[in-house]
Amino acid sequence: MARIPDSFIQDLLNRVDIVDVVERYVPLKKAGQNYQACCPFHSEKSPSFTVSPTKQFYHCFGCGAHGTAISFLMEHAGLAFPEAVKELAGGVGMQVPAEESTPAERKAAQQKALVEALDLPAVMQLATRYYRTQLKQSQRAIAYLKKRGLTGEIAAKFGLGYAPDGWQPLEQAFSDYARNAALLESGLVIDNENGRRYDRFRDRIMFPIVNQRGMIIGFGGRVLDKGEPKYLNSPETVLFEKGRELYGLYQARQAIRDAGKVIVVEGYMDVVSLAQYGVNYAVATLGTSTTPTHIQKLLRQTDRVVFCFDGDNAGRKAAWRALENALPLLQDGKALDFLFLPQDEDPDTYVRHFGTERFEQLLDEDAMPLTGFLLAELSAKVDMQTEAGRAKLLHQVKPLLAQIQAPALALMLRSRLADLVGVGLDEVDRLFGIRKPKAGKSAVPAARTPRQPPSVTRQILQWLLQYPELAQEVTLPDVAEAEIDAIREVRQFCLDCDEIPSLGQILEVLRGSSAEQMVRQTSRLLLDEGVSLTVDEARDELNSLSQSLQAKSLREESERLQRKDQQQGLDAAEKKRLMELIGLLKR
Repeated sequence: MARIPDSFIQDLLNRVDIVDVVERYVPLKKAGQNYQACCPFHSEKSPSFTVSPTKQFYHCFGCGAHGTAISFLMEHAGLAFPEAVKELAGGVGMQVPAEESTPAERKAAQQKALVEALDLPAVMQLATRYYRTQLKQSQRAIAYLKKRGLTGEIAAKFGLGYAPDGWQPLEQAFSDYARNAALLESGLVIDNENGRRYDRFRDRIMFPIVNQRGMIIGFGGRVLDKGEPKYLNSPETVLFEKGRELYGLYQARQAIRDAGKVIVVEGYMDVVSLAQYGVNYAVATLGTSTTPTHIQKLLRQTDRVVFCFDGDNAGRKAAWRALENALPLLQDGKALDFLFLPQDEDPDTYVRHFGTERFEQLLDEDAMPLTGFLLAELSAKVDMQTEAGRAKLLHQVKPLLAQIQAPALALMLRSRLADLVGVGLDEVDRLFGIRKPKAGKSAVPAARTPRQPPSVTRQILQWLLQYPELAQEVTLPDVAEAEIDAIREVRQFCLDCDEIPSLGQILEVLRGSSAEQMVRQTSRLLLDEGVSLTVDEARDELNSLSQSLQAKSLREESERLQRKDQQQGLDAAEKKRLMELIGLLKR
């Protein structure tokens, strides 16, 4: 029996929504950002069973049952692990790798292994070096970049290059060009119907697309003169999925933290030009609409996202699509704003014409909050002077409002809507079916029994599970302890992932490991909505906790050596180490 690969389990959990899975068996009710129900695993009168769509995780505060969509099917439907995986996979159109290998299946697996052995990242890196070398040798390409106001320094920062004109210029970089399978698999070349191979990118400025781990996964190419398409992207490959990646995010991460915001623009050149003028916190989608995955990634990076598009119809349509995809992901304390530039301007031209200070002033003064943009767009399409027009606006807003899970933002939208149509907030709430707490009943849930604060190691694990993207911030002492080993295992998995993993994915990859129990116990804290930090607060907390853990380890080692010194004495190496420890602890 072949083991189902971890990579397949991770992909499956990326595609499955645990809320949909649980609702097949248990009726759920919205409760803040989560869903609640009476627990299906034990008898109770008031709901203590919580399902988190953001963490893809369920937990019962009554009986302690918790886990992922896979765990739920195993525990509720009594399915074995492979059966639960198969049922979930069937629901999202995925084919589970066969558990029993036939000769044909073994051959297919060998072919897949061969593709994985092509070392596509190395191929992309070599192509990047080739394109950069060609840029240095092309006066025409250099003149184009200078005309756009770019310096060599900024071109180097983003790894810009040039793909020469011609059918097979990459043959200069790859001696096995005609038979190199990795070139085809990476999308760098195309094989036509006659079997003739030619370069995909020709006579274009090349923008390497880098994922969050710093790996080159694709390219965008821009024509120098007139030509179609103006921008040409790599096709989707095993490395590159455009709906999941953002151009410039790898280079902008620190600047986003420093600025406290990120700008989403439409093109590669916008990102690079803004960076040239000191606006280093911009990213761009890759020839596609802003997807929910894009928004999730950005909200993990910062508390404010500004969509900066052209003010024409195309720009407003792109902004509206971003708004629609953002609604279910909105969080109180996070701001999504929209900035539309003047006619005939885009971020690239605007910053060159008016400078950095004026552009950043626009961001702060002219960007509309999401609720304002939503109401402005819809009200512009109806006659607000008539009752019929205002009623139509209410009708159009209702399904959009239903998607918002952030209570405060939903209240702000209803309040602004009530003012706009000239009715009271209570009337809007009644129309939308929003019930207020009954008289005599507090809207604030009863406080839970106080519990002992978690240990330093548990706190580190808690914030690491909530913000896996901060794994690099965690430093651990070089000691063999069960809890530290568990954190080390989670940290390494987070660092190895191309995407930021959900809590559900972390739990599944640790299934059966020595770290599983500690991670499951700690993960329960994440469903306690009273315990939360912003990403920047969590980063500071992780740094502080890591230092505390390191100091604790040093103290314990020092105390052990001092006890040994008193009981039986120390050798020269141990005495030297003890003096080092005393000095470190004093500092």
